[in-house]
Amino acid sequence: MAHQLRQHGLPHFRASIPRCLRLAFALLITLNCLQIANSQKTNVGLIYESTKPEMEKIFQMAIAQANEDSGGELELHGIAVAIEPGNAFETSKKLCKMLRQNLVAVFGPTTDLAAKHAMSICDAKELPFIDTRWDFGVQMPTVNLYPHASQLALALKDLVVALEWSDTFTIIYETGEFLPTVNELLQMYGTAGPTITLRRYELDLNGDYRNVLRRIKNSGDYSFVVVGSMATLPEFFKQAQQVGLMTSDYRYIVGNLDLQTIDLEPFQHGDTNITGMRLVSPEMENVQNLAKALYETDDPFQNVSCPLTTNMALVYDGVQLLAETFKHVMFRAVPLNCNDASSWDKGYTLVNYMKSLSLNGLTGEVKFDYEGLRSDFTLDVIELSMSGMQKIGEWKTEDGFIANRPPPKIVEQDQRSLVNKSFVVITAISEPYGMLKETAAKLEGNDQFEGFGIELIEELGKKLGFSFTFRLQEDNKYGSFNPKTGKFDGMMLEIIEGRADMGITDLTMTSIREEGVDFTIPFMNLGIAILFRKPMKEPPKLFSFMSPFSGTVWMWLGIAYLSVSLTLFILGRISPTEWDNPYPCIEEPTELENQFSFPNCLWFSTGALLQQGSELAPKAYSTRTVASIWWFFTLILVSSYTANLAAFLTIESLSSPIENAEDLAANKGGVKYGAKVGGSTFTFFQDAKYPTYQKMYEFMRDNPEYMTSTNAEGVDRVENDNYAFLMESTTIEYITERRCSLTQVGSLLDEKGYGIAMRKNWPYRDILSQAVLELQEQGVLTKMKTKWWKEKRGGGACSDSSSDGGAVALELSNLGGVYLVLIVGSFFGVFVAILEMVLGVKERSDENKVSFKTELIEEFRFVMQCSGNTRPVKYPKNSSRSRSRSSRSRSHSRSHSRSSSKSSTLSVDSLPLDESKLHHISEHTKHAK
Repeated sequence: MAHQLRQHGLPHFRASIPRCLRLAFALLITLNCLQIANSQKTNVGLIYESTKPEMEKIFQMAIAQANEDSGGELELHGIAVAIEPGNAFETSKKLCKMLRQNLVAVFGPTTDLAAKHAMSICDAKELPFIDTRWDFGVQMPTVNLYPHASQLALALKDLVVALEWSDTFTIIYETGEFLPTVNELLQMYGTAGPTITLRRYELDLNGDYRNVLRRIKNSGDYSFVVVGSMATLPEFFKQAQQVGLMTSDYRYIVGNLDLQTIDLEPFQHGDTNITGMRLVSPEMENVQNLAKALYETDDPFQNVSCPLTTNMALVYDGVQLLAETFKHVMFRAVPLNCNDASSWDKGYTLVNYMKSLSLNGLTGEVKFDYEGLRSDFTLDVIELSMSGMQKIGEWKTEDGFIANRPPPKIVEQDQRSLVNKSFVVITAISEPYGMLKETAAKLEGNDQFEGFGIELIEELGKKLGFSFTFRLQEDNKYGSFNPKTGKFDGMMLEIIEGRADMGITDLTMTSIREEGVDFTIPFMNLGIAILFRKPMKEPPKLFSFMSPFSGTVWMWLGIAYLSVSLTLFILGRISPTEWDNPYPCIEEPTELENQFSFPNCLWFSTGALLQQGSELAPKAYSTRTVASIWWFFTLILVSSYTANLAAFLTIESLSSPIENAEDLAANKGGVKYGAKVGGSTFTFFQDAKYPTYQKMYEFMRDNPEYMTSTNAEGVDRVENDNYAFLMESTTIEYITERRCSLTQVGSLLDEKGYGIAMRKNWPYRDILSQAVLELQEQGVLTKMKTKWWKEKRGGGACSDSSSDGGAVALELSNLGGVYLVLIVGSFFGVFVAILEMVLGVKERSDENKVSFKTELIEEFRFVMQCSGNTRPVKYPKNSSRSRSRSSRSRSHSRSHSRSSSKSSTLSVDSLPLDESKLHHISEHTKHAK
């Protein structure tokens, strides 16, 4: 039965297996085979920035070269992913995804933040991380192929010593990232070395280094060590040239190993000494072959630069070093997961083996010291010359700098000579750069044009021997880039499409325009400024006579006046000397009188303050001391007041609603503003990151009615309306020489230059740049500017137009406050006199029992007579008071007869009115004594 089952049931059982299950088994076997095959590949990862696609290309080329050199024994497989520069989150996400693919090593990105995140993940997984960037601190399991920072600092010091910078120099560094190298350099010198100044040029000002560079220029130093990244160094040198730091007086040592990758052609003919170091020599055959294959051209070294960066060469060498390691050891990689604690137990072993090897690569001999650092290497020392970048020696770790300057080359006649060449030069009508001659005669061709730009082309033509034909841009547009069409317009389009060879006018050199055309070095430096009407003269203040002293001084003067008066009052009452006998004929009076009452003290202080004095004379030492100090105080105060009074009465204050761009952005004084539509000035505000400039751009964008189509239209608006126009400073200087009601407000908002535009990669750019530089050095451009700005076409009309320097007569408006004080004081005196008269009349009428009205009328009639200095006493006091006084005397004598006989003194009230009786009493008093 069983035998029958085996013979007949098994085929039946196999037939019953579903076909889909058999297909699943086959697929599983296939995937297993693929996985085994994939595990036999040696996968290498690369994380690179999306802005550097050449990194992936050279990585794959290095992989292919390593596989070819291994003769089939090794099969490296490259896995590359692109990230946004500096995006740490994207780096972590993509690296974790790559770790599942059995990686044996990862080449990290070149931006610091992304590289540090990738390094930390590889450290946790014990996966070799190959770093190609500058990093002061290297840790396991990292293999850093970049020369160590301490050795680079030593190389910089050796160059400084070799170039004999013994007195002083300035270290200009980009950010705190480069401080370890700077610190190493400073520690090497210590306190006994030359004077070293530190300057940081990257201050988060949207790439504007000009303020720092101007301070460096004003410091008087001429030797600079520059330490920065390739992201900022090209712009650094460009702005250094704009502020005048790229002449023959200055010398630079650049501490970046990628100096040879910068386009140094604009500085090639400026005689500036620029010395640097490079790890990659374009003179090596393997470097040349790789560069040709990488850029698919037979001449990859253009514009005095080598496009192969140090990072790219280190990636190539790193792949070769990894391949060399796998020739000696073979470790099978495992998939890793960022979400668990898994790690590769062979990672540290692989790193240690890599650091024990050495090889000759694109960057020279690659080997590591006992700490795993690349501290033994050779650098080419290079220098910029008229013929380009040339090698002048080598620097080695053990030997230092070894000079090997080549002999000077005999300069042959330039094959790119402009002699007998003819060019079409396009220009636009813009005073004073390009203008039509003012003449009644009919002119044609070049004869119809004149101006600064026209004369500049003529000077260059005479100097270089070429001829030219001027052509006018009909629509007067210089050229702006349209992002929708991807094209320029105006003069730029004419040059790009070959209908003109050069363009000359007030054409600003911008990064966008340099993408379409080339420029010579700037023939004029300038910046954006504000054109506004001149400040209006303010009318003199009514109380301008109080201006010599501030309000605080006047307040303290008043306090001092009251304090001294009160002090005299108190001292007068304290001092016995100030109490006097009011009746000198009485030797022993019963009452004494003090002259320093509080009103008298105020009068005494007032007289001294106004330098007029008074009838009061201090007698006591205390009151005399206070009075003397007060007189001295008023002497100095009045002298200071008099000395400043003339200036404050004659100076006329000027007022303007705006002083700078901040006032303009805040709409201070209701001033509207605008710029030329589509010009470089408007583009500057459109691209600016500074909050004030962003606010100004938003205003101009939202108010197109304030924008103008030409500069002339903007200037007319400034003269006629409450309007400010934003334009180049040189044009403002030209306008203010002719329109005396206008001026420049505030400082420059940026710095830039005008250049001669030409086709991209035009072979004559260097010759023209050198000629422009020679014209600058010879003072020709300065003379031309003086001619066209201050002499031609009405120039100089506003120079010395205002004053002759003589004395200016004071107007009534200058002294109005003094007259007002006089009038108010006089009326106040009249008011007090009338009040005294009325109160006196009231007192007499009440005392003598007469009518107040009658008495007032009689008093008024007497006053109105206006003649005579005497008047009769209408109501004598003797007649009205004699009886009462005699009765009081008798009663007083009876009540005090005993005391009177003893004291032998008399009261004033007891004195008789008759002189004979008074004499009799006096004789009686003597007899009693």
